Amino acid sequence: MTRTAFVFPGQGSERAGMCRELLARRPELADTYFRVADDLLGIPLARLCRDGSDRDLEDPVVAQPALFLTSLAALEVLRGEGLEPYAVAGHSLGEYAALVAAGVLEWTDALWLVRLRSELVATVGDRVGSATAAVIGLSRRDLVRLCAETRAATDRVVEVAGDNEPRQTVVSGEVEAVSHLAEAARAAGARVRPLRSGGPFHSSLLRDAEAEFTETLIATAFRDPVLPLVSSVTGGRIETAAEAVVALRGQLTSPVRWTRAVATLAASGADRYVEVGPGWVLGGLVRRILPGALVHTTHAAVGPAVAVGAPSDTAVGPAALPYAGGPAVRETRSTL
Repeated sequence: MTRTAFVFPGQGSERAGMCRELLARRPELADTYFRVADDLLGIPLARLCRDGSDRDLEDPVVAQPALFLTSLAALEVLRGEGLEPYAVAGHSLGEYAALVAAGVLEWTDALWLVRLRSELVATVGDRVGSATAAVIGLSRRDLVRLCAETRAATDRVVEVAGDNEPRQTVVSGEVEAVSHLAEAARAAGARVRPLRSGGPFHSSLLRDAEAEFTETLIATAFRDPVLPLVSSVTGGRIETAAEAVVALRGQLTSPVRWTRAVATLAASGADRYVEVGPGWVLGGLVRRILPGALVHTTHAAVGPAVAVGAPSDTAVGPAALPYAGGPAVRETRSTL
């Protein structure tokens, strides 16, 4: 029997008009999620997610809640079509949608946490001058060494911020240090692509912000997950509400362990993966971590009548999920 894991993307997967197709197909979702969020946050997310431009989404304080809501809307459509996940995981920001899917958080509580997270990261990023980059073609061990050498040479912070797949690693830190490391990585034969993250995600530069964020986490109601939930912070299972709090607390300063998280999903019995939200980044990462895996994405439109147990790589049904593999998946894109 096929066991489907839902995986939720992080910042970097947002795009202009990312929920236009969703709201055209299910207009009631505008009231269920987007207009409620508009009132809570004071941001016109319904309009921005449907009609906004890429420039509108450059600010992480807008992009992160918008991406979170679009993923929730896609989840709602999937469930409306009768597709329930066997297990869930989210890449960085995507972990909040995964927590909602697993019954750990109410979606409005998760939205407030996403808003606070984005504000804290943006504030630190503006203060220190930060950058992130994806390094393709070097091992994590080599990147850790280059980070240490760069810090010694520049007296500036740069750290491994994410293990996206075996040959793609994200680094984060101060602008000068990230630039210095990029030159060293290219000299070592790697490809380096700057990311538009808007802050020093998953680095020690967020240590002070972690303390403020923890206060809000403690005041938020968490529940034990009702289905298998894998953390992108540890790469392992989250079994209790307390473990979920610890994972989110550590997420600001700890690197994303996505390769390990996908391996844990596979070990738990998941054999099909649906990327729930805009973009196709995670679909590509999953395929490179698990060659031959069944992978689908909701990025083009969501009318996902995916037949449970279907043996094919391609989605089936009258409004099928597009396949996320092959040349459409770009190595140079990444997610945080």
